[in-house]
Amino acid sequence: MSDKTILIPIDFNTKSLIALEQTYNLGKLFGLELVLLYVYEELSVFSKIFSSNQSEDIINNIKEQMDELAEDTRKKSGLDITSMVARGKVHTKILEVAEMVSAKFIVMGTNGQEGEASGKKSIGANTHRVVRHAKCPVISINGRHHHNGCRSILLPIDLTLESRQKVSSAIEFAQLFHSDIHVISALWSQKDKKITNKLKVQIKQVEKFISDRGIRCTSELIKVKSEKEHISAIFDYAKKEGDVDLIMIMTQKEIGFIEFFLEPDAQEIIRISDIPVMSITPKDTGVYTVSPL
Repeated sequence: MSDKTILIPIDFNTKSLIALEQTYNLGKLFGLELVLLYVYEELSVFSKIFSSNQSEDIINNIKEQMDELAEDTRKKSGLDITSMVARGKVHTKILEVAEMVSAKFIVMGTNGQEGEASGKKSIGANTHRVVRHAKCPVISINGRHHHNGCRSILLPIDLTLESRQKVSSAIEFAQLFHSDIHVISALWSQKDKKITNKLKVQIKQVEKFISDRGIRCTSELIKVKSEKEHISAIFDYAKKEGDVDLIMIMTQKEIGFIEFFLEPDAQEIIRISDIPVMSITPKDTGVYTVSPL
């Protein structure tokens, strides 16, 4: 299996099964095999309760359930499916297996909880660690209802070279799914004419770069009152458009004229988004460049 798989962590909770369903089109269009992974984390409290024989019985039971899920998925999707059960820390094993199977994507439910008192969603610790450290893009699934396909991709960008690495991924997706791409930048330093002009030039360059590849693309500079409002502005824009089925973000601190997606911002996007989010870790060198601004 070399760069031909999608890794889907499974815990049999609703979000992980929804995430699995979302991989069917992805697998077909990219020609990828699905690898289903259950990680059995043998915590100290359980090791005291269960004997080694009982633990083995639990593992065997999980393997049977995973085999059944793999067979059911194979029938529904028509794709090649492999199921795996591993022992260890959940996020560690997910990352290890992703490298072992040369995963092109990891697709996983956020596994967060919704607080009864606050009504606020949270991003699960394992999701956070996988998104932060994975070498391949991670698509996190938080909502319960999703469009069958990808009508348009929302691509927030800033002035950093790292941010532009998302463009090639957006183009690859858009060409396969016949999607539109919406390029946006949030501007809160409106008094700084230099930054304003650079952003205007940047998004137009990106729009042209994408359009020249036969993809319908729009770009818009969104003005917000403060840096704190840029995340809500992204979702307001997505809601206004009504057809956004994927948001692409970077997951590590970007250094440039504007620090757009800092790590806390990436967490917030993933936490509150009902739209699938693709998180991409910046590489040392960009895969997309434009002329100097």
